[in-house]
Amino acid sequence: MVAISSPIGLIGDIGATNSRLALVAPGGSIEQIRVFASDEFASLGDMIQTYFESPARARRPRHAILAVAAPVDGDQVAFTNLPWTFSVAELRRRFGFSSIRVVNDFVANALAIPHLAEGDRAQIGRGAPVQAQPVGVIGPGSGLGVSALIPTADGYVPLQSEGGHVTMAATDGREAAVLELMRKRFDHVSAERVLSGPGLINLYAALCELDGQRQEQLTAAQITDSRVGEAHPHAREATEMFCAMLGGVAGDLALTLGARGGIYIAGGIVPRLRATFAQSAFRDRFEAKGRFRGYMEAIPTYVITRPMPALLGLARMLDAS
Repeated sequence: MVAISSPIGLIGDIGATNSRLALVAPGGSIEQIRVFASDEFASLGDMIQTYFESPARARRPRHAILAVAAPVDGDQVAFTNLPWTFSVAELRRRFGFSSIRVVNDFVANALAIPHLAEGDRAQIGRGAPVQAQPVGVIGPGSGLGVSALIPTADGYVPLQSEGGHVTMAATDGREAAVLELMRKRFDHVSAERVLSGPGLINLYAALCELDGQRQEQLTAAQITDSRVGEAHPHAREATEMFCAMLGGVAGDLALTLGARGGIYIAGGIVPRLRATFAQSAFRDRFEAKGRFRGYMEAIPTYVITRPMPALLGLARMLDAS
């Protein structure tokens, strides 16, 4: 891609597994996207330094907005699933930024939602969005991100949340047995412990143990691969349980927010499941809220299919600042 001579800002979606850095050109277009494996760097600063070492990016922008997979509260930021900490002020000094803003990664995903085209999302099930109502976003990846857009008189305001760490509840006996096994390993079995890449492995391991079967050393990507599932029934069951549990947690989020504007599924796992997810128990579990089934049936659920939606949200944030 042709280098841009005067970028207005650096944007970054910094995850526990992969990170994406890009420049925003005048007019708001996103340029020079580069994807990094996060664990190949000792720090966020080293990753940014590597990004700027290209001659095409030698002219550094004055502003930066970074979305991180971590709680953000003050100058010091510590990642949840990555052994990194950093000082916001130190990053600003190191790279000579006039301003730098750090937000939770799912704030960036939430801010992208109003700018998605129809082709950037796939609806799962029925329902239609109600204008000027809360919108929720949840996404399994290396962890489980949660955010929302809250309507105000001046437009939507994103909600910074650590909702992925709510306590995971069981819906049937099989799920209860899985969670009981996991409680022997973890002091708190959160939604993230099952609804994430590591969570898929936790589900698969627990199901194998329950049935006295040998656990293969499968990755999360292998567990969700339908071809692997043909040879490993517990991998297939783990994927099915994952989808159903995600529906329950997404439904809880919709009830908590009153999210009649819809619930959006982001993150790296669900978009890859495609037909498996569409045909899963996700939507049925989402709607299965007893006396509130009718309320839930009216709320639409979407999978965000646009690659790197957080960068879109960050670019719009930079453009509005």
